[in-house]
Amino acid sequence: MRLFLCQMNATVGDIDGNARKVRDGIEHAKRLGADLAVFPEGALVGYPAEDLLFKPSFVAQNLQALEDLAEATRGITAVVGFVHRDDDLYNAAAVLHNGEVRAVVKKCILPNYGVFDEHRYFQRGDHTVVFRLDGCVFGVTICEDIWYPAGPARTQALAGGAQLLVNISASPYHAGKVEYRETMLSTRASDNAAVLAFCNLVGGQDELVFDGNSLVFSPRGQPIARGLPFEEDYLVVDLDPAEVLHQRLRDPRRRVAVRRETPAVPLAGVLDLPPVAHRDGPPLPRRTVEPPGPEEEVYRALVLGCRDYVEKNGFSRVVLGLSGGIDSALTASIAVDALGADRVTGVTMPSPHSSRGSVEDSRALAENLGIAFLEIPIGRVYEGFLETLAEPFAGRDPDVAEENIQARIRGTLLMALSNKFGWLVLSTGNKSETSVGYCTLYGDMAGGFAVLKDVTKTWVYRLARWRNAEARRPWIPEEILVKEPSAELRPGQKDTDTLPPYDLLDPILQGYVEDDRPVEGLEAEFGPEVVRQVVAMVDRNEYKRRQAPPGVKITPRAFGKDRRFPITNGFRPWSHPAGGKAGR
Repeated sequence: MRLFLCQMNATVGDIDGNARKVRDGIEHAKRLGADLAVFPEGALVGYPAEDLLFKPSFVAQNLQALEDLAEATRGITAVVGFVHRDDDLYNAAAVLHNGEVRAVVKKCILPNYGVFDEHRYFQRGDHTVVFRLDGCVFGVTICEDIWYPAGPARTQALAGGAQLLVNISASPYHAGKVEYRETMLSTRASDNAAVLAFCNLVGGQDELVFDGNSLVFSPRGQPIARGLPFEEDYLVVDLDPAEVLHQRLRDPRRRVAVRRETPAVPLAGVLDLPPVAHRDGPPLPRRTVEPPGPEEEVYRALVLGCRDYVEKNGFSRVVLGLSGGIDSALTASIAVDALGADRVTGVTMPSPHSSRGSVEDSRALAENLGIAFLEIPIGRVYEGFLETLAEPFAGRDPDVAEENIQARIRGTLLMALSNKFGWLVLSTGNKSETSVGYCTLYGDMAGGFAVLKDVTKTWVYRLARWRNAEARRPWIPEEILVKEPSAELRPGQKDTDTLPPYDLLDPILQGYVEDDRPVEGLEAEFGPEVVRQVVAMVDRNEYKRRQAPPGVKITPRAFGKDRRFPITNGFRPWSHPAGGKAGR
């Protein structure tokens, strides 16, 4: 059997455009002599479609697109993700064969954690089925179904005799997930002594990035084909069902399992798909794809997330403030790699407290990257604000209120450029800063998309140095990389005036925000004073984060859908240690 996986970039809601991509993939599969063409979860509607699923016309359009696609499958079989409507809505896969919709496979295990809300939209399937095509028995599962050892794939392999397990997915990216997911898929293949084909979505959707990295595993759990990371790709593999039989004869675990295991998901039957035109030809060579290293992987996720947010929302250009610091430099670098230098404008907006170096370094960065550069001083505007506020502020010393006016002026200027020219403003704050509220609401937080929203400061430096090492010409100036971080809102200001050093702050944030570690454990490791300072800052700044623009998710637990805390919140974790008395 010749298997074709189409790792496509679907756009949520663009059913016609997604259907064209599926149709193009089917035609390409035919030209390559494929017997079975596979497309990702939600291929027709995009993922996640969220409350679009509550619109009957949206679901109806997706069903009509599926019917129209069936005609394109004359001479081939295809598995396509869509939304099925029966007694309820189902996240489903259609098996199209030789011009007809032959079967609908319903997702059995619905994720309802982290970024997933499938219980809100779908009913779960309660059975599974396998298909016999030209001497090969295959089963179809949908994303979460394959993550459980006793899920429907187990039933397909044991009770249905499936030699090929097809999983269509929209599995979102975070750092470290690619390796973890590959280990899981390898285990499913070897435990079931079956070829496993994992076809994943690729592309950015609001804050999510889907990384592709589609895979085919041998019955021994070895990867035999790999899709490109963070790119659309076609993956074609020749499979020999006899290899599965050979492995099963040598695997005593299967004999025991067939006798003893009761399927968690019942098998409804085997559906025969009549033969279509047989294709002869030499086996295809197998392509080798080398997985990227950790910095490249995260950087490419950010580039893809930025590009798709801009492109799918119809923006022609982006604009961002350049402070001469590392965050804005990395954001500009990502924007250039995502869109091209001719679609990026950098703006430096010096105040009376800005160092000469911040302007010069911003200009050098713009020249290195080849982007348009504007210098708009804010001194006179700032003086006007101070004069206007002189009477209500009378008798009070200057403090953070005057400092933040500068940031808010800059945000206003960037939004003015956005309004005038239709550009998207990229905000440049990182996760370390937004975690503790070291950012100005309606100031440096202003913007339409926050590229570094889920990137800690220490990772900002890692990514910048990696990108510089990859560049074949001057990229981010070394002066930006080595200068001490500063908001430059008052003379001599440094980030460490307000925050712990980032190499201390970031591990505490990792423990508290991402890992939900108990505060007392963090105090024992890092010290009570600094931990309580950081935890208090995180908790009291939820209101700021709730008003922040969306940004690319690259950690297992990003702010937003992943981590949902009430703004009005009287809980103080350090005052109630586990197993102890309150108020220690």
